[in-house]
Amino acid sequence: MAITAYEAAWFLPFALPICIWVAWSDMKFMKIPNKAVLALFVVFVVAGLIALPFSTYSWRFLHLVVILAVGFVLNMGGLIGAGDAKFAAAMAPFVLLGDLTFFAVLFVLVLLAAFISHRLIRAIPAARRLGEDWVSWTSRKFPMGTALGGSLACYLALGVLYGV
Repeated sequence: MAITAYEAAWFLPFALPICIWVAWSDMKFMKIPNKAVLALFVVFVVAGLIALPFSTYSWRFLHLVVILAVGFVLNMGGLIGAGDAKFAAAMAPFVLLGDLTFFAVLFVLVLLAAFISHRLIRAIPAARRLGEDWVSWTSRKFPMGTALGGSLACYLALGVLYGV
């Protein structure tokens, strides 16, 4: 992994609550709030100035643009929701290009764990009562915000623990 512990330590405390908010909101409402997307972007804009050299910081905005374009195309094809595309774009500057393969594998693992957990929990009536009014319990769609937020949180936490 190429992310430094210093960089991850600046991002994690601010990004983690937003990741939790996104996961909760997507499970409860099947929506990722634009405010959460904007909040994550602001975290990168502000903390990135401290955590990163300016040349690295400025180039990371290209990650956002590329992922937003890819997300737009996937959304147009009905493959992902608009909130998922926007949140993925806001996440993109946090991930180093050199960590792309690692992050992709991490995302797949978190996605599988989130999907299996969500489907198992919604099959247990007592567990469903904890979030009785959650839209995701009855939706055929999966709340991807759980996997997106979980992946960024895990990536940054691993960066703090094992970063260079």
